[in-house]
Amino acid sequence: MIVGIDLAGSEKRPTGFCILHDLNSKCYILYTDREILENVQKVKPKVIAIDAPLSLPKARRSLEEKCNIHLRKCDKELINMKIKFFPITLGPMRMLTKRGIRLRRILEKKGFKVIEVYPGAAQDIWKIPRKQKGLEKLRRGLMRLGVKGDISKNDITGDELDAITSALVGKAYLEGKYLAIGDPEEGLIILPKTNFTCGKEKACTHTFSLKRES
Repeated sequence: MIVGIDLAGSEKRPTGFCILHDLNSKCYILYTDREILENVQKVKPKVIAIDAPLSLPKARRSLEEKCNIHLRKCDKELINMKIKFFPITLGPMRMLTKRGIRLRRILEKKGFKVIEVYPGAAQDIWKIPRKQKGLEKLRRGLMRLGVKGDISKNDITGDELDAITSALVGKAYLEGKYLAIGDPEEGLIILPKTNFTCGKEKACTHTFSLKRES
C-alpha cells in the first residue's frame, strides 16, 4: 500500500488522499490533520508521498525569520530543469510549508516513511497535462500509465488526481525508479525516473537535465 497526499495549506480546504495498491486507486477528500493521520493509520502504507514542502532551506531557521533565503537546493534544481513551482516561503506557500513540516514530523515519529513529491514535476516528466490544462486531460494521462479504480469516478477532483500522481511517484520510489534531487541534509524532492504502462517499466523520454551545483 502507498498513500499519496495532495496537502492543502489550511484544514478548511480540501486535501486529496489516495491509497494505491498495485495500480488500483482509492481516493478521498479529507480536511483536518486528524482525518489524515487516522486514515494513514488504517492503511499502514509502506511510504507516504506528500505534495508539500517538508523542510526549510538549510540557512533559514524558521518561516518567521525575515531574510532573503527562499530556495532549497532541490528547488534550485527544479529551476535548472525548467519546472515551474512556487517558492516555499512566499505567500500562501508559507502556511502549506508549516503544515507539511508538522505532519511529516508526526508521521515519522509514528514510524512511517515520508517523502516529499511534486505532482506537477512528475506530470511534466511523464508528458501528461497538469490539472490547470483540464482535469479530463490529466485523468486520461494517468489512466494511460495504468491507473485504475477511483480514477474513473465521475466526480473526481483535481486534488484527488494530484494525490494519485503523488502515490505513483511513491510507487516509483519503492521500486527504485526515482531521482532524489537536493541536499539530503536539507531536504529532497523525489521525482520519477521512469514511466509506467499497466505496471510495466518503459523508458522515459523526457529531456530535462539535472545540473548539479558545485
